[in-house]
Amino acid sequence: MSFVPPGTGWPGDPATPDTPVALDPADVRRLAADSSTLAELTARQSVCRACPRLVEWREKVADEKRRAFADETYWGRPVPGWGDEHPRIVLVGLAPAAHGGNRTGRIFTGDRSGDWLFASLYRSGLAAQETSTHADDGQRLLGARVLASVRCAPPANKPTPSEKGACFPWMARELALVAPTVRVVVALGGYAWQAMWPALKDAGYELPRSRPPFRHGVEAEVRYAGAPVTLIGCYHPSQQNTFTGRVTAQMLDDVFTRARSLAV
Repeated sequence: MSFVPPGTGWPGDPATPDTPVALDPADVRRLAADSSTLAELTARQSVCRACPRLVEWREKVADEKRRAFADETYWGRPVPGWGDEHPRIVLVGLAPAAHGGNRTGRIFTGDRSGDWLFASLYRSGLAAQETSTHADDGQRLLGARVLASVRCAPPANKPTPSEKGACFPWMARELALVAPTVRVVVALGGYAWQAMWPALKDAGYELPRSRPPFRHGVEAEVRYAGAPVTLIGCYHPSQQNTFTGRVTAQMLDDVFTRARSLAV
């Protein structure tokens, strides 16, 4: 089998063999809307099969593996949101990495982007450890939660517009469920910045008439139930960005330190 069956003991697996499976976008909309808790939502996210191309790709990668991980079992399923269930800060990314989250079952875990991200979160007081390597490594997020706008690893890191649309209800519902405590949302990269605005609107946030273009450190204010929530843009800690110096450790630290100060 090219993926970890739900309920077989994978650390942190939110699903069971009885968790309902979305087989098309209509199922996603229905199952997301009917999820009354984060536990129920993440379980349903983690077994979704609504996008045939993504299902085929994530399982192909899990079967063929990368040579460095040839002896490991790959998760090979959608990667649900992860972290504090009552977060003050939410981080939004694009999608899991083929040999990162698709392997470990935890977003941003086990790849170079995650190495940079979790090290910065640790320095900023938002993570318990400097590294995040596998699902039972003891890592915890402190007052923060990480989710992706697309839950499956896409070929070439490029989900199609229809795949983004199919996955949208998972993201919007997760933002709605955590909204009462959230005071800051950090978008990791330009696509996450674009994707989170309609998701926030769907989740019940009041948005400004105009939104600023994405750039590193850009801020905008929205409201939820009358309370201010700050949106912050952050360049993605991708290998391309970190290798070229477009993103530095200090730039990440500045964003997350700022987020933490606003979330108090």
